[in-house]
Amino acid sequence: MEKAAPKKSSLKLLGKKCGMIQMFDQSGQAVPCTVIHAEPNIITQIKTAQNDGYDAIQLAFDEIRVKDARTIANRCSKPLRGHFAKAAVQPCRHLIEAHVEDVSQYALGQSISVTLFQGVAYVDVVGVSKGKGYQGVMKLHGFKGGPASHGSGFHRHAGSTGMRSSPGRCLPGGPRPSHMGDDRVTVQSLRVVAIDEANNLIMVEGATPGARGGLLVISEAKKKKSKKH
Repeated sequence: MEKAAPKKSSLKLLGKKCGMIQMFDQSGQAVPCTVIHAEPNIITQIKTAQNDGYDAIQLAFDEIRVKDARTIANRCSKPLRGHFAKAAVQPCRHLIEAHVEDVSQYALGQSISVTLFQGVAYVDVVGVSKGKGYQGVMKLHGFKGGPASHGSGFHRHAGSTGMRSSPGRCLPGGPRPSHMGDDRVTVQSLRVVAIDEANNLIMVEGATPGARGGLLVISEAKKKKSKKH
């Protein structure tokens, strides 16, 4: 049985979160924006349906810059150095793959910048949320907690999670204290406020996951397809 090809998806762009600023629209209203610095992503591999079973391109981001070229081995593995050398591209820290419908439009070493989103009104942004460590049920699940007065015996506890002799155990999957944050989060349909091609910046309305300097994946919104006029 022949394996089905993966679904087609829009081209993506890797960037880093710089922080948040406040911009003003034409009516003078303040718009909170996230600034994303997206240096041109370099194509390091082109996959075709004949060779790989699907059409896609591989993009590299964040070039590894060193003072002494001999120290590049400490920052990039030997297989990856050979992979980048085959594409005649400087070693980078991050790689991502994007499915495209026509790979003939792309070439090895070609750069894709923030101009990709010129005319795009909304984008989806994927990142890793801030890690909060091990947290209790009040912060993690929003439990109310027990009485705060003296002698109550419990203040921030989850309470009983057991039951009678049948089945006589705590069912898995319930709200328990556990690790919080450090999850892959997608924020959909963020409005593109401005694009600074000279500085490789894109400003989107609202917040994006992660801390400053965190890696973000930007793509055209799947739910809102409207274009700017």
